[in-house]
Amino acid sequence: MRISSFLKVAVVAMPMALASCKSTKNVVTEPKPVTQEMLQTKEILQKVNDNSQNSKFITSKIRFQVQIGNQDLSLTGNLKMKRDDVIRLQLMAFGFVEAARLEFTKDYVLLMDRINKQYLRASYEQVDFLRNSGLNFYSLQALFWNELFQPGQAQLNNELLEKFQTNIGGDDVIISMGEGNMNYKWLANQSDGKIRMANILYKDRIHGNSQLNWDYSDFKTFDVKSFPMENKIIFTSNNKEAKINITLNYAGTDSDWETRTSISSKYKEVSVDDILRRLMSL
Repeated sequence: MRISSFLKVAVVAMPMALASCKSTKNVVTEPKPVTQEMLQTKEILQKVNDNSQNSKFITSKIRFQVQIGNQDLSLTGNLKMKRDDVIRLQLMAFGFVEAARLEFTKDYVLLMDRINKQYLRASYEQVDFLRNSGLNFYSLQALFWNELFQPGQAQLNNELLEKFQTNIGGDDVIISMGEGNMNYKWLANQSDGKIRMANILYKDRIHGNSQLNWDYSDFKTFDVKSFPMENKIIFTSNNKEAKINITLNYAGTDSDWETRTSISSKYKEVSVDDILRRLMSL
């Protein structure tokens, strides 16, 4: 309701309320008392959020492994990320030839098969596992950067932090929130605020549930703070499972690279299945 409309209703309703309730005293709603549990929850969430990286760039040489069913693929490559702009994975065959490139921007997902000169560019809504997991660029960025996120939001503030729930057990804390068919959970360390695991569950009674689990380990000092060198990702949907391991050799801040990939006219646009089938045959 607009403020002007609200005022009109208030002006009409006020005399009626006074006429029918002359003897009624004004009721003052007391604010809820701040409990020790509320203070502890706020402190933990703030500690986790404070672990967010300050650097604009994160880059590294990586080892990339993927397993889908009985097929395994192991490659080296590069990870290049620029905050609020792009996430790029370059996968190398034989250690020196770029075989594939996966690029996430705010507007699209780009998957390129360099060897067969094929590519796919799609919105997040067009990629099943991203749509079913409720993932957009900013939530993917938070997963890659080992951070909390609020679906649909580019950044977290104190007001958004209050929407999370916590369950503390020993030195571990489970941070969670639900939104429609989506459930989000993070496992963090209460002492240092490091996120050790993120889990996203999408419930669909018709098409079945989809789940993404992301484990973080081997934290190293990076730009004063810590960053995980080991990422183990498991995606499950319709009884199908894909496992991805991304191991960083280091964490750097190289900024001397183009943030957008140009597609040559020699490349042919294809479907996701076509590219995955080609890559798994390497």
